Amino acid sequence: MLSSLPHLLPDLEREVGKPPMLRVGATVDPGSWAAEQRETLRAIVTGHGSVLIRGLEVHDAEEVAAVLQGLGLAPMAEKEAFAQRQTYFDGIYSSSKWPSNQPMCMHHELSYTLEFPGLMLFACLAAPAQGGATAVADSAAVLDALPAALTDRFEREGWLLTRSYNDEIGASLDQAFGTEDREAIERYCRANAIDFAWQPDGGLHTGQRRSAVVRHPSSGRHCWFNQIAFLNEWTMAPEVREFLIDEYGPDGLPFNTRYGNGDPITEDVVQLLNEVYEAHTARRPWQAGDLLIVDNVRTAHSREPFKGTRDVVVALAEPIRLAACSPTVEVTLP
Repeated sequence: MLSSLPHLLPDLEREVGKPPMLRVGATVDPGSWAAEQRETLRAIVTGHGSVLIRGLEVHDAEEVAAVLQGLGLAPMAEKEAFAQRQTYFDGIYSSSKWPSNQPMCMHHELSYTLEFPGLMLFACLAAPAQGGATAVADSAAVLDALPAALTDRFEREGWLLTRSYNDEIGASLDQAFGTEDREAIERYCRANAIDFAWQPDGGLHTGQRRSAVVRHPSSGRHCWFNQIAFLNEWTMAPEVREFLIDEYGPDGLPFNTRYGNGDPITEDVVQLLNEVYEAHTARRPWQAGDLLIVDNVRTAHSREPFKGTRDVVVALAEPIRLAACSPTVEVTLP
């Protein structure tokens, strides 16, 4: 597909350790530009997994919505959020509220749900003084680089995400489920293959088993698709992990991940996962006005620690059902 667009290829900057970048001239209407370049941009993302567009000068969430519309992408509402966001428009949010001195390690957005975004847009409205890049990693390359014995186990068993909701830390019930009504939450959990148990203090504990490896719905490539490392206790800063365990107990963490059979994932495994991600990470520092388009199945993304003011708008688009990705673990609905 890219070969049919040779006039654009010289403008696509390719450097080792950096995502592909397309430089464009400033335009007064990013949405119209996106509509004109729709097929070209889709072809680039199909071929490379992501593209950073520099020079488009996206200034606000409204222009992000216009770009989304210009690209012909269906917005997707977030469900089961693990951190707070501000909602601007349908499918368009602020970045997750997360301590600026802590990284958000490599992950695939909503990979623990039965329906997740196929594409994501990140628009930098204000670049931080230092750090804060939204880095990317090719999930097929990550899968190939991991030890076969480890990936074979995850293919057989999948991975388990456990969550504990309370009024003090992490996403609230309303933020995660859009309601605090117990019956509505229970219906959602049953419909989405989530085990749940209400706690004596009124909190909620959930668990959901998902596939760690899937096939890309278009290319058929096997991809390491999960949030095993990011949402695991061993990825937390040691002082944060110790505080949370002291406060809530080992089974009361706001989120944690395990092997699909319930066995704990050891620190060395999480360290290995993050090391392989780092070896395959591509990053470019943000500049205000940049737009990054990411294939959410083929490409993992992260947020690096930063200093200063960072304002990045996130759009979730083109929802994909897990069932369309040849999951290796069967999801059983009641």
